[in-house]
Amino acid sequence: MFLRYALVCLMTLLAACGTMPRGAGLQTEVLAKGDDGSRPASDTAQPAEFAIEAISRASLQRFASWPAVGENGLPWIKRVDQPNGRILAPGDTVTLTIWSTEDNGLLTTNGQRVVNLPPTPLSSTGQLFLPYIGQIKLSGMSPDHARAEVEKAYGKVIASAQVQLAVTEGRQSTASLVAGVANPGSFPLVDRDVTILDLLAQGGGVASDLVNPQIRLQRGKRTYGTSMTRLLADTEMNTTLVGGDRVFIEEDSRYFLSLGASGSKAQHRFPQDSVSALDAISIIGGLSADRANAQGVLVLRSYPASSLRSDSSGPRNSRTIFTLDLTSADGLFSAGAFQIRPGDLIYVTESPLIGTRNLFGIIGSVFGLANTASNL
Repeated sequence: MFLRYALVCLMTLLAACGTMPRGAGLQTEVLAKGDDGSRPASDTAQPAEFAIEAISRASLQRFASWPAVGENGLPWIKRVDQPNGRILAPGDTVTLTIWSTEDNGLLTTNGQRVVNLPPTPLSSTGQLFLPYIGQIKLSGMSPDHARAEVEKAYGKVIASAQVQLAVTEGRQSTASLVAGVANPGSFPLVDRDVTILDLLAQGGGVASDLVNPQIRLQRGKRTYGTSMTRLLADTEMNTTLVGGDRVFIEEDSRYFLSLGASGSKAQHRFPQDSVSALDAISIIGGLSADRANAQGVLVLRSYPASSLRSDSSGPRNSRTIFTLDLTSADGLFSAGAFQIRPGDLIYVTESPLIGTRNLFGIIGSVFGLANTASNL
């Protein structure tokens, strides 16, 4: 009687096994309606919902030539060497001190030998008004050249005039650090060869809490961008600044997702410029030891319709699933070379052995219950 009861319970539980909740789908379930490329081009059957591409040594080069979807696509300005000298620009403020040997001259009174003229900004045309001289153009000159020109002009009306000139940079001779540094602010471009790294150093350096910091340069109506890693690695990326530039540092906004039988189910920021599939698997905490199918790691990616190709030069379907087998050496090496793109989903399928394992657990539980009942 108890055995009959146990068998009834077992049959009931087995019937329920097909509807028991799972943490992830099986690889065969997820890929059921995809096209692995084996169908002939003339196949008139209903088109597949997505394309299936196996990641291996043989296919890596082909995938590398496909469009790099999800990247920011901002250009960057490479460095152009400039002379170190400072050049006056409209908006710079000029302060003049004039010495004279005359006892009673145009600018001096009895016993006075020096006159300090008030600080005056250069006009929008780069000119400066001088008392008894008029307008004189100084923009485009070095401070020494400008001082000599002012001294030459006053030498015509004041005997033995000597001039000292000081310059305070105006807006057109400064660059602004807006955010992402220790000390944001506006900083003077003391010469024509101030670089973006010079500016960052003046601002106290990049904030230490930013993940894979990205640098943005706004010049006029255009925005340029690159990463700090690239900027520090290549001296040609250390662009020369011009007056009015605005610079800010922000955290890398790119991310990928992880779901299924993975170590974590979350949104993950890119911690570096380039993230391989192997990097991504490490970032998500690996695979679930008791549930994951190491032969069924999937990378789901969307491509724009404009990038689709009928040959191997591009994706066959805007919805593409790349498959990874982490139980082989080729699969592991290939995972280390396959690049994850922003917006990718890393989906770890569930092992098909999970159902068998659950079945044996249920059988053991039922017969254990039957043995307990028979001993009562």
